Amino acid sequence: MQQRRQAMDHDVSGETTGWLNMADGQRLFLRSWPLARQARGAVLIVHGLGEHSGRYERLAQWFNQRGYAVRSYDQRGHGLTPGPRGALRHGDDLLEDLATVYLDYAAGLAHPPLLLGHSMGGMVAARTVLDGRITPPALLLSSPALRSWEPAWLRRLARVLARVTPWLPLRNGLNFDKLSHDPRVVAAYRDDPLRTGWITPRLADFIFRAGAACIADAADLSVPTLLLVADSDDLVDPAGSRAFARKAASTGLLTTRFFSTLYHELFNENDPGRAQVLMQLADWLGRHAVPPRS
Repeated sequence: MQQRRQAMDHDVSGETTGWLNMADGQRLFLRSWPLARQARGAVLIVHGLGEHSGRYERLAQWFNQRGYAVRSYDQRGHGLTPGPRGALRHGDDLLEDLATVYLDYAAGLAHPPLLLGHSMGGMVAARTVLDGRITPPALLLSSPALRSWEPAWLRRLARVLARVTPWLPLRNGLNFDKLSHDPRVVAAYRDDPLRTGWITPRLADFIFRAGAACIADAADLSVPTLLLVADSDDLVDPAGSRAFARKAASTGLLTTRFFSTLYHELFNENDPGRAQVLMQLADWLGRHAVPPRS
């Protein structure tokens, strides 16, 4: 994997931005929240379908306050990363991209970063780890897109269209109102100029196939993993997370936390729901994810 990283630009908030070139020439937009002093660890965040890395500033600040540096990036077809919206050149592009970004970030750190993925990003993170492309010290999955609410006929259609018209732009159909109980989150998402409402058959087929493959291979999980599940999720089917948890139970590496009344974006929910999610995350980090000090 040959890549070239351009210099990071700084803004007054402490956030830095830059670019990383993939082996196929695709440029990915990077966004980081570093720490002025030596960090206890680091986290790489992988965003979900239709969104972008900038929506994780609040979560990044939460990690910063606990001594973790943070990086995220706009996946291809999303945010400030150039190219057709919601599109892939090859079926495993998102997995290759994550591995490249992760290894580039890890190369500049004292300890490899934790990996956190939300929704589609959670599925991408899980699949990349299960494939053995990277081995983070810990994996955190928030509402991962392991199973869709879409009917079987639509999943079959996506498979056919992925072969015939893989670049065809289609509406992704995400229900804004079921992202969070906080109306400010919903309004900000709806008005976000970097949000995309498009998906192509190749990306849709990848999501359907890779989510099912993650469940099938869950018993191969090899790193400590925290699975956070929104049981009132209307964007992804939480039954996929339950199936993953059952198959991964034999590894002894999975901790699962269910939140019965919360919507899809657990880190953007109203309090006290959000506070409960972050309390579970902080407790798990304290027990599983503190790297050894030099």
